[in-house]
Amino acid sequence: LPFSTDEGSPFWREAETTYRTGQVLTDEHRAIARFWTDNPLLSGLPSGHWFLILDQVADQRRLSLGQTLEAMVRLGVALHDAFLSCWTAKYQLNLLRPVTYVNRHLDAGWTTFVNTPQFPEYPSGHSVASRAASTVLADLLGEFAFLDDSHRDRGMAPRAFTSFTHAADEAAQSRLYGGIHFPMGIENGKQHGDRV
Repeated sequence: LPFSTDEGSPFWREAETTYRTGQVLTDEHRAIARFWTDNPLLSGLPSGHWFLILDQVADQRRLSLGQTLEAMVRLGVALHDAFLSCWTAKYQLNLLRPVTYVNRHLDAGWTTFVNTPQFPEYPSGHSVASRAASTVLADLLGEFAFLDDSHRDRGMAPRAFTSFTHAADEAAQSRLYGGIHFPMGIENGKQHGDRV
């Protein structure tokens, strides 16, 4: 959307949605935001988290070595392309983060639930990468329910998903709950990931 600081403009409403969402987080919203924080030391960012998911799925579905290797290669290529195209867009557009906009134009004291990354907002990297990953895995392995226990070592409960797409959409939505993306960065990021 075109940038605007005018109250009620489409861009202003994007910021207001992120701001208002952060004010009414439930325990479940917080759990989702924490589960998908994916910092480099814990899960290797979204790409590492998706490889952890694939590792668990390979065990849960008893995939053969050949199936597992093919899935890893396809997943790696998809994530590589997703991050290259996403970060190219981020630095071409160089859009400020919601916390900056909200602090300047809605509420100077507001802060995010998840630490705001120090790179441009648009599009959401989790959204692009997760939908690219889910599309490739669903195409190769099909859609089915699975359990993600990637953060067991952090003391977090496993999360159950009905499909790869379900997991990808939760990963994307987690960025709104964390307060670090505008809705358009998430929704357009998911479309971007599907295209990758």
